[in-house]
Amino acid sequence: MPRAAVEDNERMNLRIPAEVKAKLVRAAALKHTDLTSFVTQTALREAEAVIEEAESLKASSRDFTRIMTLLENPPKANDRLAAAIHALPETL
Repeated sequence: MPRAAVEDNERMNLRIPAEVKAKLVRAAALKHTDLTSFVTQTALREAEAVIEEAESLKASSRDFTRIMTLLENPPKANDRLAAAIHALPETL
């Protein structure tokens, strides 16, 4: 029977090969920390990097200048855009 996910549970179980665990334990010892802290800190750093990459936009200097120019001086709305804006509800 599948177990229900518990959101507030502070425990996470992992099944890993013995050689992987041994390597993680050795790395944790070299950092003078326990295995849980080592794995948590390392995974958290990677998670933050993945989130940052997914949520940020990288543009070249040329593209950044073009984007800023368009934001500061937007082109006039064409007929289709004007109609779409007019069709929007008063509150979004």
